[in-house]
Amino acid sequence: MLIIIRGNSGSGKSSVARAAREAYGRRGLAVVPQDVVRRDLLREEDRPGAVNIGLLDVMCRHVLDAGHHVILEGILAASRYGDMLGALCRDHRGATRCYYLDVSWEETVRRHATRPQRTAFTPDDMRPWYRRRDLLPGGLETVVPEASTLAETVRLVLGETGLLPAAGGRQEAADHEAGDAAAGAR
Repeated sequence: MLIIIRGNSGSGKSSVARAAREAYGRRGLAVVPQDVVRRDLLREEDRPGAVNIGLLDVMCRHVLDAGHHVILEGILAASRYGDMLGALCRDHRGATRCYYLDVSWEETVRRHATRPQRTAFTPDDMRPWYRRRDLLPGGLETVVPEASTLAETVRLVLGETGLLPAAGGRQEAADHEAGDAAAGAR
């Protein structure tokens, strides 16, 4: 299963990916975060043709070919990452689901104020990054509205992908984690 979670900074992408993996509860689900690859590993600016675009593609393909599920998450602006994402989706032999977390600018600023990164960059820094409904062409994505809670979004993703664990412990733990993280991500 290939799962792509996109949206603006502060929309909850990383929180959804982490909570989904926790709820899945077993090995075999990799999270590939754009920020870690681009900012931490490569220390690269987000620009057309940047190295991280190809590296994200290769990482996802390798992990999928090894038999794992993958969640690729990040802003992944359609103008820079759209071709790579489209090819990745077309080439993947298994099922693919794409989600776009649709959060308004006002809600983005509110959520950012609750994040650990709030001191690393300001809303003024974030403004040029914000793209309203930056959807991929072809209707590939399920649009998740800002009113969807973290727990609801995780259930949506895991339910639609067939990765939702049997009722009980792991989902309850993920719902609890989602509730704890909600203040920081939403």
